[in-house]
Amino acid sequence: MVAYTGIQGQNILIVSSDPSNPTEGQIWYNSTSNLLKGYQLATVNAWAVGGNLTTARESLGGAGTQTAGLAFGGGTPVPTKGNVTEEYDGTSWSGGGNMATSRTSLAGLGTQTAGLAIGGGTPPRAQTEEYDGTSWTSGGNLGTGRYLLVGTGTQTAGLGFGGYSGSNLSTTEEYDGTSWTSGGNLNTARCVMAGAGTQTAALSAGGNAPPSRNETEEYDGTSWTSGGNLNTGRSNVRGAGTQTAGLAFGGTTPASTGATELYNGTTWTSNPTGLNTARGYSGSAQSAPQSAALGFGGYVGGDVNATEEWTGAALAVRTITTS
Repeated sequence: MVAYTGIQGQNILIVSSDPSNPTEGQIWYNSTSNLLKGYQLATVNAWAVGGNLTTARESLGGAGTQTAGLAFGGGTPVPTKGNVTEEYDGTSWSGGGNMATSRTSLAGLGTQTAGLAIGGGTPPRAQTEEYDGTSWTSGGNLGTGRYLLVGTGTQTAGLGFGGYSGSNLSTTEEYDGTSWTSGGNLNTARCVMAGAGTQTAALSAGGNAPPSRNETEEYDGTSWTSGGNLNTGRSNVRGAGTQTAGLAFGGTTPASTGATELYNGTTWTSNPTGLNTARGYSGSAQSAPQSAALGFGGYVGGDVNATEEWTGAALAVRTITTS
């Protein structure tokens, strides 16, 4: 008989009910169910194919969440699709109200029922339009007309930054639901970057200065400061999430990439797998959390209608078996 008394190890906790707030890797024996259990990874970070856009397009605006997304504007070389709006229900896209001003290379922010479309071109535009879930109405104009800019926040507390108007811009503007006012400038003037977060806690990553950049900047409602660099510098990248839980995906390096990275407020981590369709110039649901993002449209040798849904890694209580 083998003696085990000298082997070093850890005792397994015996409990009558599962812990309410376990930590990853924790193991216990539930004496009520007579089961050995643990808290471990149940799903991994991954993109899955969603329902296609009705109208394939690039350089479009986006807003909303994974189950209530909004896509509008876009298309090249002439924005013949630039007033088209579509709404996503988590499965398929359907038509929404057309924009008043047809445009491409614009920015979007907000939600499906309270969205904001800002800027666009060409030529550089200053128009703002507000969406109520049915139709678009005019809002206050940007102080600086531009395209290839980024937007984040909400319809009544929005943020627009960067972009292009003859040259790359560092300009930041804040929206209160009626008018735009100047905010603190980006440290690096650039366009076509990823954006996420809120008016007082925003995130900017990548973009084109040129060349393609990997810098990250964080906004506190007054000024931008440097954050951790992207692992893959790129232009035409899209983002979602928050300043401390951000997501950046796709873009061009200059080749199209599906690279996906996660931000924890300090550093970016590359995900082992990226988008199923590598692309730049896509749209994204800016209000989506890091764990449930939505990317749609874009350009890969032509306008794309593909939609992809991101599911972040999640932990769960699992029964441990020995057979």
